[in-house]
Amino acid sequence: MSWSELERLVCDSEADAAMQRALKHCRSRKELILAARRLGYRITRIDLQRAWQEHQQLEQEAQ
Repeated sequence: MSWSELERLVCDSEADAAMQRALKHCRSRKELILAARRLGYRITRIDLQRAWQEHQQLEQEAQ
């Protein structure tokens, strides 16, 4: 469930400049999770970890 919340957060923030600005102020994963939760998204540290790992894997495959 929380993975879909992370996807929803990304999609919503891409469409909302104010949300983008708010999230850009986050300086750590913990801050990002807390900000997302304040905005109504139920994401976890594991979701961010999985997303980072997928990103790294895609970058390696592209090289």
